[in-house]
Amino acid sequence: MINISYNLQSNRGVYMLIGLFVLCMSCKQADREIAALQTSSLGERISLKYHADLYECKIYLDSLLLTTEHDDLERYYQLSRSYFKRLEPIMAFYDAENYKFLNAPNILKVEEEDATSIKIAAPKSFQVLEESIFVEHPDFDAIHKVADLIRSRLALLEQNSDFSHAKHYHIVWMLRDAIMRVSQTGITGFDSPVLEQSQLEGVFVYQSIKELLESVHTEFEDEALYQKWMEEIDSTISSLQQADFESFDRYAFIKEHTHPQMQLCNDLVSDWNIDFPFTMAIENNATSLFSENTFNFHYFSDYRNRDISQDRIELGKDLFNDANLSKSKAISCATCHIESKAFTDGFAKSKGQSRNSPTLAYVSLQQAYFYDNRAGSLEGQIVSVVNSDTEFHTDLNTLMSAVNKNKAYRRRFDSLYNGKANDYNIRNAIASYIRSLNKFNSKFDNNINGVENSLTQNEINGFNLFMGKAKCATCHFAPVFNGTVPTRYKDTELELLGVPEHNDTINASVDPDLGRFYMYETEERKFFFKTPTVRNIALTAPYMHNGVYETLEEVVDFYNRGGGAGIGIDLEYQTLPPDPLELTEEEQGDLVLFLETLTDTTPEEKIESNVAVLP
Repeated sequence: MINISYNLQSNRGVYMLIGLFVLCMSCKQADREIAALQTSSLGERISLKYHADLYECKIYLDSLLLTTEHDDLERYYQLSRSYFKRLEPIMAFYDAENYKFLNAPNILKVEEEDATSIKIAAPKSFQVLEESIFVEHPDFDAIHKVADLIRSRLALLEQNSDFSHAKHYHIVWMLRDAIMRVSQTGITGFDSPVLEQSQLEGVFVYQSIKELLESVHTEFEDEALYQKWMEEIDSTISSLQQADFESFDRYAFIKEHTHPQMQLCNDLVSDWNIDFPFTMAIENNATSLFSENTFNFHYFSDYRNRDISQDRIELGKDLFNDANLSKSKAISCATCHIESKAFTDGFAKSKGQSRNSPTLAYVSLQQAYFYDNRAGSLEGQIVSVVNSDTEFHTDLNTLMSAVNKNKAYRRRFDSLYNGKANDYNIRNAIASYIRSLNKFNSKFDNNINGVENSLTQNEINGFNLFMGKAKCATCHFAPVFNGTVPTRYKDTELELLGVPEHNDTINASVDPDLGRFYMYETEERKFFFKTPTVRNIALTAPYMHNGVYETLEEVVDFYNRGGGAGIGIDLEYQTLPPDPLELTEEEQGDLVLFLETLTDTTPEEKIESNVAVLP
């Protein structure tokens, strides 16, 4: 990331005026187009709006390419960016790869399919422009090169975007996708790292959503539902305009706007009598981000894992805890993943291992496994554990033999897997148990879902810091709070934080574990590690891949200083912004208090908690 010291405060008013200008112009344009739109097919309506916004986005990039004045550079960027955010609901849904390219973070992109196919490229995106323009002395040539590439990509999309196949369910998917993106990455500052104009950009997105709904007004059977949508969007826009980046109440926004809008999507499904052809990462009837019913677990596993019955989960749990499956008959999965410690073991590094034992809770809601992302599935991860000399120290054939010698296991596999106690089905049973460890019933979940009302103001402040000023949610994405990127959930990110070998802020040196580098020896991947979930983090100390920090306070202090860069560790590809967060002691304390609310509750604890808040 680029170190930004440019003072932006004096320009905030200018950017708001630009925002108001864009809103005013778009409203006038929308009024002229709505009548024509409502007599067209769904695809034609989407296409007309998409191409109008794309044209404006491209026009202001043209102006940016021609200017050599700093003020004009900033202004044309802002105008082009505003139309890009208006494009977002359609582009991010229909053309996710191009959207990702155009909105990529200013971090070197490394793709490693195997040892013979490694691609490394610097991003060329709006985020790169933002970090390049809003500095004291911008490099006009470099900025123009990036802007020209973006403009060329937009021109290509202008000629090759087809929405003729659009159906009603596409509209619902598109709406839900846009709504979730605003709350999961938009309001966190993920894609506005310098200007932090998340709320203004959210306004552009919701104005675009409103125009989309206006264009399909005639499709509504229930006029009251349409009016409810209009009122909700106006209310959402108003809430986004009420506060600056740091003081914005993200907890209230999600609870009062995101979740009700997810319900409105369901109401629209009923109104349009939609039958979805399939389910993506999010369940088609989800009404909350923070629920065990939010995610489609099949999306995160292969086609063979369609049956995850309670009986399979129980079988997997027994196998998970059975030391007889290891060569020494002294080690089980539960040896390093203890349930009472949120499936970690409490050691800095597990016995015989070089890294900290990661939690298995919520681990199934990601696309890669181990700290270095070397396994692509839970079943694949288990292979490595079985074969490891320092873990099970056996092989799949021996594992299969051990299971088949157990008559009780054989009977259960006869019933649940048609008699096939082969190595894959054994691993699948264990994986089924691990996939069941997504409870979403923590104190935080219960409060944001309205089950109870027990969060303190300091805990709410901590969530707002996590999602805003503290920048935590730009890597630990809600609601799982891990590195699997919403809203498509196809990529699980690796980050370079500069974690020290010892808890030292004076003479710190980076931990020698090279992380992802060991996979393909890609220089640009030295010291990169997967971003794990922070759910149940109060139970999983010590922290980081090497267990260097014993308390959450120490972890927060590390990030507050700017990661490794803040304690004197100079690494070229550190992905964490190197600038100190400048959190006060009270803010650091509130952040810890929020993290402690992410501990899953047992059934007994949940009952006690509910009783406690009854009047």
